[in-house]
Amino acid sequence: MDAPLRPNLEIPKNRYTSIIVSVVIFLLLTSGVLATSIYNSLKIRDLRAGTTLSANLRSDVPRLTQEVYLLNIMREQQQSIPALELQAEKITELTEDIDKEVTTLNEGGKVTIRSDEDVYEPATQPDQVEYVQSTLNLWTPYKNAALNFVSSESILDVSTLENSFGEATQSIYDNATGLTNSLGDENGRRAGFLRNLQIFGISFAILYFIVFVLYFVRRLKSSDEELITARRETREIMETVSTGLFLLDKDLNIGQQHSRALTNIMGTNNLAGENFTNVLRGRISDKDLNTTRQFIEQLYNPRVKEKLVDSLNPLHKVMLHNTSSEQGSDSRFLDFKFSRVYENKDIARILVNVNDVSDAVYLEQRLEKERTQNDMQIEMLTTILNVNPKIINEFISNTKNHIDKMNNVLKNPGSSQFELEGKLNAIYREMHSLKGEASALKLHSFTKIASDAEDKLNALQNQGKLSGNDFLPLAVHLDDLLSLSNTIETLGVRISRATAPSSTSIAVDNNAPEVMGNINQAIDPSMNDVSVDLGDDIIDLNGGTDDNLLTYYQDFAQDIASRQGKRVQLNNGSLSQVTIPERLKTAVKEISIQLLRNAVVHGIETPTIRQVAGKPVIGIIELEMQRTDQNFIITLQDDGQGIDYDGIRDKLISEGRFSVDEADKLDRRELLNQLFSSGFSTKNSTDEDGGRGVGLDIIKAQVQEHGGKLNVNSELGKMTRFVITLPNV
Repeated sequence: MDAPLRPNLEIPKNRYTSIIVSVVIFLLLTSGVLATSIYNSLKIRDLRAGTTLSANLRSDVPRLTQEVYLLNIMREQQQSIPALELQAEKITELTEDIDKEVTTLNEGGKVTIRSDEDVYEPATQPDQVEYVQSTLNLWTPYKNAALNFVSSESILDVSTLENSFGEATQSIYDNATGLTNSLGDENGRRAGFLRNLQIFGISFAILYFIVFVLYFVRRLKSSDEELITARRETREIMETVSTGLFLLDKDLNIGQQHSRALTNIMGTNNLAGENFTNVLRGRISDKDLNTTRQFIEQLYNPRVKEKLVDSLNPLHKVMLHNTSSEQGSDSRFLDFKFSRVYENKDIARILVNVNDVSDAVYLEQRLEKERTQNDMQIEMLTTILNVNPKIINEFISNTKNHIDKMNNVLKNPGSSQFELEGKLNAIYREMHSLKGEASALKLHSFTKIASDAEDKLNALQNQGKLSGNDFLPLAVHLDDLLSLSNTIETLGVRISRATAPSSTSIAVDNNAPEVMGNINQAIDPSMNDVSVDLGDDIIDLNGGTDDNLLTYYQDFAQDIASRQGKRVQLNNGSLSQVTIPERLKTAVKEISIQLLRNAVVHGIETPTIRQVAGKPVIGIIELEMQRTDQNFIITLQDDGQGIDYDGIRDKLISEGRFSVDEADKLDRRELLNQLFSSGFSTKNSTDEDGGRGVGLDIIKAQVQEHGGKLNVNSELGKMTRFVITLPNV
């Protein structure tokens, strides 16, 4: 058995270090920008509260002065006491409000702005502090004078009022105005800084993201290329090896990767992911199936030696039955070999190698059968030479009579248990008689066949209830006995001829040379290499001239149109002016071919339909190619019937992919995605050119593989345009 497989699945420890460091740096910088933004946002909110306070102060102090003047006038006019008390209360409340505003400006506190409540922190700017302090110094004597005036009930002249309140009002108003302007300036500076910070942060994030993506996309691309290469090599190996290879996990599930030959060897499709016991169930006996399950479980036991378990392999040259409605019943001999696959020191999976050894087994069986036949012929020949010919002739005659009788018994109808038991006993007697004669003549082959038949007859007797089908296997034994009887008769005739007076030699029919010839043919089959010369007129689509490529496209479109009963004209003036990048030549050719086929088959209408629609009978297809610094662009436009989105929706419903309600909810983008899905086609029938739902799927796969973009524009009854953009690098 091969040495255990040990795949190298270790991932370098520093593989993700650069990613982690980059992410940490990005998070730190983002956190710094975010923290600074939050701080400035809070300061702007604080400045808004201060601006509100200073604005309120600018309006409240002049209003308080007006109320004081009004109270003095009311006293001069000797208005009613309730009116005077109400005015005095109003002055007192307004004084308390202003005092609270001044205190908040000086010490900080909560400020209500409309329905919101902000917390104001005292100003720290020197000019703002000066405005607040000056306002506080002016407000204190103003407040005392106002409260004293309210409580004194005296009447002051205009000059006194002006000296007590007017000058202070103007000064407080000026301070509040200055504070408002200062706070507004600071608010503007912080807002500008916050805006610049946000612009910087967003720009930096975008730039960092672009650099991050480009850097790691390059690394991922390199890793993907390695992975693709590994997968391609694995696929090539799996497609090339002539044996069936697959992996089994602990649950006996077949891995996703297996050799192509496995499908043919096992005679079953879609093996990936299937349970191995389910694949074997019904194809081998339940006993062998259970033994196989236990055998594989022991392979996963690290304490069991692999070589020891291999000697107990129940699937060594095992016969697998295959029943298919198309191919009928078929059986083949398969040889399974199991090897452990290790990851580090643990048994990860089991590698299974399957070989179809049917030819070898059948050859062995054939050789064994022929050897048995030769031995039998020698046995019979010895009997014939040592027994009186009359006895031999009698045995042959009796054998045929026994067989005829048993055949007649088998042919007689019988349905009741009594009749079936009678048939059984009659056959048993005839068979036993025949075996006795054969044993007497030492014809062991006869004896063996008759004994096997008797074993079955005996089993039928012990079975109890019988049916007509129970007798069917006996016909095989009767046929074998008749064949042996004919062989003896033939040998007797040949011996009689060979024992004429002119010759004493014995001729024995021997098929060994023919057998050896078959063996040599099986071991060394002839091999033929086929070489086809396609001539010198082949157009090289990958490296040929643009003129050749254009001619190829035009001929290609005309051929399809001819088969479809359409007339088209392909226009292309850009092929002679554009150079297709080397890496994109195959993709451009494949995409162009699929676009052309789609345009002719699905886009351009038949001449009759175009005439009815008022179009020229010849459909126009424009194929343009353009190369820029970054991209290669393929544009194909036809003046055909356009994309019928309602038709796509109806086809999805008719095929059972969507219900009516689900299909009605699909927008045009989703309908286009369905149109590009594999296996979906709006064509109702399949032919050489379309209807299988593959063409657009190929285009989509090519675009995705090269990291390009696909744009579709269509107007029903007028045109369809495909624009394919592929990166140059």
